[in-house]
Amino acid sequence: MLTHLLPVELEKSYRLLNHGPTVLVSAQDHEHTDVMTAAWACALEFSPAKITVVLDKSTKTREIIENSGYFALQVPTLKQLKMVYALGMISLKDAPEKLRHSGAELFKFPHSNIPVVEGCAAWLLCELIPEPHNQQTHDLFIGKVIGAYADERVFRDGHWHYQDAADEWKSLHHVAGGHFYTIGDAVSVYTDQE
Repeated sequence: MLTHLLPVELEKSYRLLNHGPTVLVSAQDHEHTDVMTAAWACALEFSPAKITVVLDKSTKTREIIENSGYFALQVPTLKQLKMVYALGMISLKDAPEKLRHSGAELFKFPHSNIPVVEGCAAWLLCELIPEPHNQQTHDLFIGKVIGAYADERVFRDGHWHYQDAADEWKSLHHVAGGHFYTIGDAVSVYTDQE
């Protein structure tokens, strides 16, 4: 399972989110484990590496993060589309079997107690930086990245390699409802075009 996973330098971990993917947010406290889908996540600082994610007050995942002080963001792929949608539509508050019904398989990286979803392209393990005003007023959570990993089949040497990966590895980008796009072709201003 961990065969293709490589650690990512924390100073480069922002690149795992810089292309604006839909993410999965996972967390575990003394009583519950949950995963939810989120579309509003981004990098905040390089060093120490920090991220932000918006989590609605109605979500169980948010409650778990507030209890535990830890969470993970992961970048799901096209092959996980139905699971990603289910994790965003089903609430653990209403459906105790949410993770089983969605098909989410969890594991933990060595030296971490944060559950993460198998089969993603990247994972950022985070410690919550409590900001009660931002959390209550704006639903905005800040995390200090304490570990970052990526699947070398799609991210290596500090860069995404979607141009070399099969479509099933492309990241998802939420538009509205059940509509998503996948990441497109690579283009560069440095390419010689005559």
